[in-house]
Amino acid sequence: MESVFGLVGKDFAIVVADSSAVHSILVHKTNEDKIMLLDSHKLMGASGETGDRAQFTEYIQKNVALYQFRNGIPLTTAAAANFTRGELATALRKNPYMVNIILAGYDKDIGPSVYFIDYIASLHKVDKAAFGYGSYFALSMMDRHYRKDMTVEEAVDLVDKVIIEIRSRLVVAPPNFVIKIVDKDGAREYAWRESIKDALVPAV
Repeated sequence: MESVFGLVGKDFAIVVADSSAVHSILVHKTNEDKIMLLDSHKLMGASGETGDRAQFTEYIQKNVALYQFRNGIPLTTAAAANFTRGELATALRKNPYMVNIILAGYDKDIGPSVYFIDYIASLHKVDKAAFGYGSYFALSMMDRHYRKDMTVEEAVDLVDKVIIEIRSRLVVAPPNFVIKIVDKDGAREYAWRESIKDALVPAV
């Protein structure tokens, strides 16, 4: 029951993801971070098969870093999104990745942006996006309350409304969410919304 969503605000972008690692009917952990920092000003939130998600996002992260290392300048958010889409399109004809991505970034001359990239390599620049079962509620809540000129506080308030809706409406709702933000000061973790914590197992 994965839920990943994101939106663009006045001078920032925000990405939110549940933190449940699930296989079949089992929850393995509830603190899995599904939002990867691609570089200092880019975030990649991903949903999909656990192995594909982990392998593909790390592959993109390392290639974005390699480009900056070779050329001395970072990829723009649009360039990173198009590179990601190209890799998914190539894999689609060989060994497809079952992974959906919300890529958010901040560029000095352009400002914040969010890109929607799905497992069949569709790419769209959007103001708001969502994947997973939680998207049914995230998209409707954002359609109702989203504004392009939202402040960080207003966006986080909307995020909290979406999380409450997901927790109350989904049959098997993820308990914990991580919120990350990117703006002119860089990409960073903003907060966690936790209703349960993984129990620490004492060493024997």
